[in-house]
Amino acid sequence: MTRKLLHTALVLSLFLPGCRLENLSADQLDLITNSVSSTFKAARPISDEEEYYVGRAVAAKILTSYRLVNNRKLTDYVNLVGQAVAIHSEKPFTFGGYHFAILDSGEINAFACPGGIIFITRGMLDAVSNEDELAAVLAHEVGHINHRDGIGAISQARWTEALTTIGSQAAKTYGSKDVAKLVGLFEGSIDDVFKTLVVNGYGRSQEHAADLASLNYLAATGYDPHALKTFLDRLVARSGGSQGGIMKTHPATRDRVDNVAANMPEQKSDAAHFSERSRRFASILGK
Repeated sequence: MTRKLLHTALVLSLFLPGCRLENLSADQLDLITNSVSSTFKAARPISDEEEYYVGRAVAAKILTSYRLVNNRKLTDYVNLVGQAVAIHSEKPFTFGGYHFAILDSGEINAFACPGGIIFITRGMLDAVSNEDELAAVLAHEVGHINHRDGIGAISQARWTEALTTIGSQAAKTYGSKDVAKLVGLFEGSIDDVFKTLVVNGYGRSQEHAADLASLNYLAATGYDPHALKTFLDRLVARSGGSQGGIMKTHPATRDRVDNVAANMPEQKSDAAHFSERSRRFASILGK
């Protein structure tokens, strides 16, 4: 039996009990097989190359809502800091590389698109007090990419919905509309990631894991890991119950701050290097 017929036999045995291959037309077999192939493809891990292209599409969608800051010197500086922490992560190189850009928005936020594209807002740059805090924010986003949190927003939901769609057809013949629905499920992956990054945010466990990753990257790079706690403390103090911007997509709750404090690396900050970084930060950002 060919691979195509094996797939068809599998879906028939699972969802269409009592139905025999010889009772289906060639067109019906093709429709069922196409649906099953899409489902099998969704079940396997997304490759690094596919993640990169998903991330590019998500970045393009974000740029329909935000404009980029047209400041080469500032953008180069953010990339310098971002690349420094990324090279000390578990995944120093991605398929398309890490790229950092600034969104022209007063909102305090940052977004990590799958594959390595990271956006930070002008409002976030205004909110950080020094280069170490900037590195902490970027390292947190690099952590999300290393943990594939953006891609994780796709797979389970899409896979479950695909199975549900196939199961719902148990009592009737597949038609072109049914196949189109399955295709649409996977085409909606970009929207899944966008909504997670921009609208809903990640879960508490994902935020905690990205914070811990940030601490490790900062320590390995030579930045002061305490900068992350200092920045989170300030966010909690200034939030005043507000749930907009980063407080919605990266909620700086007190337990998140406590988690960072409990896992702080034992590293002494080099005062001379910190002063040098602070001068560089002030000169570029005008602070």
